Amino acid sequence: MSTPALNLEQALAVPGPVHTLPPLDIAEGLISDPALGAVARKLRQGQRLERADGLALMDSKDILGLGAMAHAARLAKNGRKAFYVLNRHLNYSNICLNKCTFCAYWRDEGQERAFLLSPAEAGAKAQERPDQAVDEFHIVGSCHPSLSLSYYLDLLAAVRAARPQATLKAFTPVEIDHLARISGQPVKDLLAQLQAAGLGAMPGGGAEVFSPRVRDKLCPKKISGKRWLEVSAAAHSLGIPTNATMLYGHIETAEERVDHLLALRDQQDASGGFSAFIPLSFHPANTGLENLNATTGLDDLRVIAASRLLLDNFPHIKAYWVMLGPKLAQVALNFGADDLDGTIVEERITHMAGATTAQGLTEADLRRMIAASGFTPVRRDSFYRHLPSAQAVSADAR
Repeated sequence: MSTPALNLEQALAVPGPVHTLPPLDIAEGLISDPALGAVARKLRQGQRLERADGLALMDSKDILGLGAMAHAARLAKNGRKAFYVLNRHLNYSNICLNKCTFCAYWRDEGQERAFLLSPAEAGAKAQERPDQAVDEFHIVGSCHPSLSLSYYLDLLAAVRAARPQATLKAFTPVEIDHLARISGQPVKDLLAQLQAAGLGAMPGGGAEVFSPRVRDKLCPKKISGKRWLEVSAAAHSLGIPTNATMLYGHIETAEERVDHLLALRDQQDASGGFSAFIPLSFHPANTGLENLNATTGLDDLRVIAASRLLLDNFPHIKAYWVMLGPKLAQVALNFGADDLDGTIVEERITHMAGATTAQGLTEADLRRMIAASGFTPVRRDSFYRHLPSAQAVSADAR
């Protein structure tokens, strides 16, 4: 069964707040690239950046000048606060119809290392380590070929019953589109049903790079970039906040990176429901692109900084420590990022692609990383409301 696609004009019909950057205080002496200098002049005047400006950012080798510009934007948005969340990743299955070339995570049914958690097993995993606070479950999996909608409703119910205080941030726009198709429902009706079952927010995976050229080569079975935006807009219209991502460092060009970011910015202007943008550096091991080199640290910082400057209406930019590594994630806090993500506990997707970082970090680890970088650590929930550190709450209880 198939679901009619949302009309893009309808998807964009819900206006959201636009919080662009104020005029930025950027010292001229920090910038050596003349092309960056021209962009900095626009930022000092409070002007919105355009595609040509984005290309200047993505192409610049003046990483310190670019970082200074992005840091000024970061301070204007969030001051010296740096956020983290006490979260857990819960991957329910890796059995997937899409079989993307860049993905080391997917398996066919019956293949070695294929897995599927029952709702009861997912609920049991959610109950593990009952002494540790959990503010958010990050629940993503795959486009499974044979599961019905009832499985996903039962999955949410099981995790919600195990940890009723935690927000369920579940299912990417790709998964939501898949569920709409298998259930024969319009996306908004499906989302409302999932909301009633406990869905509180949505992650931003599956965006990859919106370029049709890239998607045709690397993920031809996955929904289009246009459809990804439509599903996100539908979630925003129901008050469901979502994140957005970009997978970079494979076959995409600088122009395709910039176009992706500008498409996200346009959608945010229209629907206003994106909480954070997370640049995801490609890990080639165990994928169909394992002949490629991994991204360099300078490219990682360049993408984070350019994202902060182009996505002037996004409240937050994450430095995802799982992909960057904790040390580079610390540096990224001075290149436009204001969020390190969270404790995670058990990460599978990137580690199946060869990641060598830890499976998770403690709250103490995250607070120490942030403080050592010169910022104020702030525990948050899924909606960026400030929470007292779990360490402080535990000490007060004693």
